[in-house]
Order: sequence, then C-alpha cells, then structure tokens
Amino acid sequence: MFTTRPEILGTFGVAASTHWLASQAAMGVLERGGNAFDAAFAGGMVLQVAEPHLNGPGGDVPIIVHDARTHETRVICGQGPAPAMATIDHYRGLGLDLVPGMGLLAAVVPGAFGGWLMMLRDHGTMGFGELMETALGYAENGVPVCAHMASTIAAVAPWFREHWPDSAAVYLPNGDAPAAGSLLPNKPLARTWRRLIDAADAAGDREAGIEAARRGWYEGFVAAAIDAYARERAMLDLTGAPQRCLVTGADMARWHATAEAPIGYDYGAHTLLKCGPWSQGPVLLQTFALLKGLDLDAMDPTGPDFVHTVVEAFKLAFADRETFYGDPDVVDVPLETLLSDAYNDARRELIGDEASAEWRPGEVPGLAGGVDYAAACARQVGESELVGFGFGEPTVSRPDVPEPQAATGDTCHLDVIDRDGNMVSVTPSGGWLQSSPVIPELGFCLGTRAQMFWLDETIPSGLAPGKRPRTTLTPTLVLHDGEPYMACGTPGGDQQDQWQAIFLARHFHHGMNLQQAIDAPAFHSEHWPSSFHPRQASPAKLVIEGRFGAATIDALAERGHRVAVGDDWSEGRLSAASRNGVLKAAANPRGMQGYAVGR
Repeated sequence: MFTTRPEILGTFGVAASTHWLASQAAMGVLERGGNAFDAAFAGGMVLQVAEPHLNGPGGDVPIIVHDARTHETRVICGQGPAPAMATIDHYRGLGLDLVPGMGLLAAVVPGAFGGWLMMLRDHGTMGFGELMETALGYAENGVPVCAHMASTIAAVAPWFREHWPDSAAVYLPNGDAPAAGSLLPNKPLARTWRRLIDAADAAGDREAGIEAARRGWYEGFVAAAIDAYARERAMLDLTGAPQRCLVTGADMARWHATAEAPIGYDYGAHTLLKCGPWSQGPVLLQTFALLKGLDLDAMDPTGPDFVHTVVEAFKLAFADRETFYGDPDVVDVPLETLLSDAYNDARRELIGDEASAEWRPGEVPGLAGGVDYAAACARQVGESELVGFGFGEPTVSRPDVPEPQAATGDTCHLDVIDRDGNMVSVTPSGGWLQSSPVIPELGFCLGTRAQMFWLDETIPSGLAPGKRPRTTLTPTLVLHDGEPYMACGTPGGDQQDQWQAIFLARHFHHGMNLQQAIDAPAFHSEHWPSSFHPRQASPAKLVIEGRFGAATIDALAERGHRVAVGDDWSEGRLSAASRNGVLKAAANPRGMQGYAVGR
C-alpha cells in the first residue's frame, strides 16, 4: 500500500498534529520530562500563533484524555455557551433568520483557554509559564508564515484595511499581507500571555499559578477588555451594518470548563470514545452502529461498494444529528436509543443499492421537530461568493491553488502519547483571524461558533442564552480489548467524523497502518445542512478525490450519487497516534503542514 511517508515508530513518546511546529513543541516537552498533557498544552499554545487562521485563544476546544495514573478516560469541554443577551428575538429583531457566519454577533464565551487549563491542572505536571515559553517566543519574535496562512490573510486584507483596522495592525505589517516564509509576530498577544504568565509565577505553586492564569482570563483583564470592547465598539459584518458583541464580562465570569465521561460504542474488539451530543461526536458512533451489520471486510477500501455503503450510512447518522443533537444540559438527547441495536437494525434497512437524495431522520417516541431541509437545499452559495470572508469551516485549501481563495475558517488537531500510556486527542478551533476583528488590547479575536445555532426554539440545537452550540469539533480516542489504543482526529467541520470513520474503517477492516489509512484516497458527503453559515444542503452530493479513478467515480454516478471530483490530495488533514507495545504516529500530507514525530 502506497504511503507518502513512514508510520512513525517509537517507545518514548509520539506527537502528531496539523503543524510541524506544534508537533515538535509537544515532543520537546516530552524530552524535558513532561507528560502527554504537558506536551499537548505546549503544542496547543503554539498552534494558536502558528495557525491563527485555523484556531485562536478566543476559540473553542474539546479534549479527550486518558490518564494512565488513574486509568480514567475523560472529556474536557472547552466549548463556551451563548452569552446572556444572545436570544432568538435579538437576532430576529435585526432581520436575521440565521446567525451570521462572521463578525461579533457570532461570538460565544471563549472556552479554549479554560479547557486547556483544566487539562493542565488536573493531568499535567509542569507549570503554566514554563509551558508557554515556546508559543510566547513565536508571538514576540515572529512565527514562520505557512503558505495557507499567507493566502488567507491576503484574501481578507481589503476587508481589514477598510473595516477592521485593529486586525490590519496585527496581520498586515507595513500595510501588506505577509509573504509565505516570512516571520510574523503578534506583539499584543505576547503582552496578553506575558501578563498571564506573570500572574501565574506570582501565585506560588503549580496549581495556584494555573488558577491565577484562569482568573486573569475569565475574571480579570482579559474579561474586562472583552466587556469594554462589547460596549464600546460596533464592527461591520456581512449583515451590512456595524454590530456589537453580545459577550460580556459577566458571561466570562460565570463560565467554567467541565469534565465528563465520554460517550462510547463497542465495535468488534474496539471501543470508540467521543464527546457528548453538544458536539457532533456521537454521529461517528451512529455511523459504526449502522456499518456493524454490513460486510466491510469484503469490500475494496477504495472501490464503489465501500464508498457507497459508508456514504449512505453517513446520510442516516447526520440526519439524526440535525434532528436530535444539542446541549444535553438543556435538551433531552436520546443517545441510548440512537446507539441501540434495535434502532440501527431498522435504520440499516434504508441503505439500498442506489444513492438516496431523501432527508430521512429517525423517529424517537416523544421527540419531534427538525430542520427545514427544503430551505437548506435552497440556500446555495458558490465558492466564488465566499472570497474574502471568514465564515465556514470546510478544510484547509491547498497552498498551490491560484488566488483568489476563499478565506474560510478551519481547525487544527493534535495527538500525543507518552511512554507511560497517557493519551490526548484534541481539536482546537475558532477564533479565526479572518472571522472576527482583533481586540487591540488582547491581540486575538473572538470565535464565531454561534453560527451553529438555529434561530428556531423547536430544534434541539436552537439558540438560547447559556446553551452550548452543537459544535463540529470531535476528537476521538479508541480502546482495543478495553485498553487505550489510539488518539485521532482531523479538521474539517462536517467532514471531521466522515474522514475519521473512513480512516478507522480501513484500519479496522483492511489492516492499513495509520499512515496508509490517512494517505488512502478519501471522500465526503454534503447531503445534510452545513453546520456553518449559510447552512446549505446539497442532496446526494458526494465529493471524491481524483485518485479513486474513473471506474469507481463512474460506478458511483451510475448509482445516483452527484459526484464532484476534487483534487487528488484535497480531503482532510487527519493525524493519529497509537499504542500497542510500540508507539506509532502518522500525519496528513494534505495541506503540506502536518507532521508526526517521536522516538
């Protein structure tokens, strides 16, 4: 089986991520005696400055950890909720039927910092300031600008110059977009981090220092700067008018990251562990619950039968995502039913030989409602209409695509395993430089995750103050025969659990190693409503890499799939790490940024 690079093997530790600097920063912490949680924290902070077009301090983060000391696997929720003033009536009063995909109206409480700190406090061993050193150095002295970061900034540069001057001050040095390969500092962000480090150092011991940094963020100067910005500034967005941020200092102060048990599903010798239905994570579990009754072993992993079967399972699972998922602290999500054998045995009968163009969510007694699928199908926006605007979250485009490109948002991923068996799978995102204006005192922008709410109180993922948006962010941890085995994940919005399911199915059923399963040609469906503005759906649309070949592509079209053939290397940015005697890791060649390291 062809691979672009070797599967990394080692015994001491491995790290894999969407950017080589983060992978190496994480590995450097392991070499200095830190554990996987220390390493992931350091790598995550580097991602915020190395990939600010893909994540940022004002974004969100779900984390799955396995702690070898306690033998426990936990989910840490760094997904902030809607602010108190974010009501459906408020948006409707502005003449909106969807939450905008960019600008201040789309902000929720920034949860990433709290999520990272909870992981470090509860599972790490090193201090906050020590682990911030590498990221701080890049913010102060400049980080090498990757090709996609350069093209993203170039795409939004006219908007920055005309409408968001504080963003221009950070990302357009000397008035111009930075060139790929140049160094780009973020001095205001460095000052923010330095103040938090000083507060942590003054607190004394490790845990007190972490708490001091958290208070500085959620109750101190960071919250105060966000509160003042919300009251004093109105910034133009795609509504065509200047809008104010709804997040206040009070929203910041009342929120804390939380930890909970993962949602699990047994699939043969493996147990898949995901975040709860405040994420789209259970859709992966539902997909495998449907596939469990089908003979994937007998299918060519790059043939039309495999692609068709997996895509038709996706359609059913994602229809249930739109119908039933939401913040389980606020709405009743029937996961026990959705993952049951009886429910999936009945749903599996809907998978036929032809591609379905129908919207087919399941039925659960006592629960009703759902999205307006016809309206989603009517909302069709071409790629050319997205140029220069920072909404959406498909996946990172190739740096060799000619300008102009759409400056859409995306995500990062990081996996770390150490020699003791500690594991981290984390998918940080949001706070994209192109999606919301920089707060000048802080050097970063807020996220736009509120665009994932529907302005319909009858839908489980409908907007309400204090409610978490049903995020697309979805890291994965896998057990094998009950023992922690693999951490994996990918950027890509609605594609995240599609690409992970394809990767895992090929690994489980066809014996592909981590790198082989990542490199193999991939695909995704756009049948259901996008989680991102403008929330469009494309019935039976299947996007497939050109490497599948004409025979597979033609066979899929004959079955009724609306096939769109993408570039040969255009689907996903997976990374993965595993432990089964030997430590292993792999990362995606797509996007030309991801690397795995280890020894």
